[in-house]
Amino acid sequence: MEKRTLGKTNLEISRLGLGLSELGYRLTLAEEAQASQVLNSALDAGINFLDTSACYNISEELIGRTVAHRRDEFVLATKCGHVAGGYQGQDWTAQTITDSIDRSLKRLKTDRLDLVQLHSCGVSVLEKGEAIEALLAAQKAGKTRFVGYSGDNEAALWAVNSGLFDTLQTSYNLVEQHARRELFPAAQAQNMGIIIKRPIANAAWGAESSPSGYADEYFHRAQQMLAAGPIAGAPENRILLALGFALAHEAVDTAIVGTHNPRHLAANIALATSSLPIAAEAVTALYGRFDQIEQNWRQLT
Repeated sequence: MEKRTLGKTNLEISRLGLGLSELGYRLTLAEEAQASQVLNSALDAGINFLDTSACYNISEELIGRTVAHRRDEFVLATKCGHVAGGYQGQDWTAQTITDSIDRSLKRLKTDRLDLVQLHSCGVSVLEKGEAIEALLAAQKAGKTRFVGYSGDNEAALWAVNSGLFDTLQTSYNLVEQHARRELFPAAQAQNMGIIIKRPIANAAWGAESSPSGYADEYFHRAQQMLAAGPIAGAPENRILLALGFALAHEAVDTAIVGTHNPRHLAANIALATSSLPIAAEAVTALYGRFDQIEQNWRQLT
């Protein structure tokens, strides 16, 4: 599995990362064996970047139960800010963030986090400063090695330009390319690590219908872009095209793909290890198609 250094951190991470929201929402604690199969298979295949969040239902618990004994083999990233898991409080307060990080450490059964990210708060929260100060205090206390921001649009640009964060996690895929215009250059100038979420656009490209309600806008955009005809140089496998596109940009350190299905994980690993990169011609064609069709679209989260 190919690896990259995550921006200004010294973390060597796999270019294919594992997003763990689906694991937390789609499985129960009674299905721990399936979670263990997914997580251990990922580690065995060389995926060493695991991305979760305090608000991904039981995701952190499942990680702690199944791979805590392999802690030295992976880079562990989580997110904070929202009230979750039965906690009583308000979003984005210093107390909520502090308690969330402490709870994550317990659930994940670890004494250290490699990366904690503010989870998609708006500009007003960032400007207030309380959330950032609490995150930096956790870093100073040794609870996390690095700090990041996860989000899109104006808030993501604010976070990048602030110079306070080590990493940026943002949406980028073949039907959501806004990040390459402003966010990537600004983040590169700060030597920030760049983590891509939604890299396969919820499998909307080439689908006969929208895969889910969440994917409706992705599907709508894909239909418009495909209406102009085939993409020159594109592989037949639509998931390979999407994954290859996301990883083709030089700014991207890792793309996190989520699944709770061991077969889907195996297929993603096979694509990442044996079928990349895709043709530069296809990437360039997708850049042009998006720029030609996009009309005041905002970055999708």
